[in-house]
Amino acid sequence: MEDRGKRAVEALKKRGFKAFYLENQAQAKEMVLKEIPPGAVVGVGGSVTIRGLKVIEELRAKGHKVLDHWEISPSAVEESFQMRRAQQASDVFLTSSNAITLEGQLVNIDGSGNRVNAMTFGPRKAIVVAGANKIVPDLESGIRRIKEIAVPMNCKRLDFSPPCMAAGKCVDCRIPQRACRITSIIEWKPPFFSDYLVIIIGENIGF
Repeated sequence: MEDRGKRAVEALKKRGFKAFYLENQAQAKEMVLKEIPPGAVVGVGGSVTIRGLKVIEELRAKGHKVLDHWEISPSAVEESFQMRRAQQASDVFLTSSNAITLEGQLVNIDGSGNRVNAMTFGPRKAIVVAGANKIVPDLESGIRRIKEIAVPMNCKRLDFSPPCMAAGKCVDCRIPQRACRITSIIEWKPPFFSDYLVIIIGENIGF
């Protein structure tokens, strides 16, 4: 896990990202908090990894405005939309990546698109935190990992039941409940970010 994590970090650096390998979640949490400037407005993407670090609570305690759409009821559609829209203009955007290749690419699939949008344009700074369990050899492996592992687990968390849940694999469903709608591959640091930090943790965290 350490070897894969460090290899991915070196590949990310060659693509313009600021990247670090850290041994555990405690170290990652400490780095994330240090990387957020005082008073910054922080947007949070849909990420089990970020919430597992327990940084949101500390950021609010420090006086930061945190834009977290998970705190809004799914039935409040307009309020949820406005929160996700505001995240695009945050000072710092916190999220994870569904997969990171050993070639240094960030691979993601979204249902709504707000997370992958904010990972590519809008916020001044991005901080991406991922467990080494998300490292894959290449793009093909990344897409497969997302559709076979990340999407089913996320659907289970959200109590969704698309056909892939019963089939145990992607069936490329064509239904309103489809979870895989927008695919993003970040091959190089997006140019308008002043800082783009990727932290890889040498533990299994998130999906």
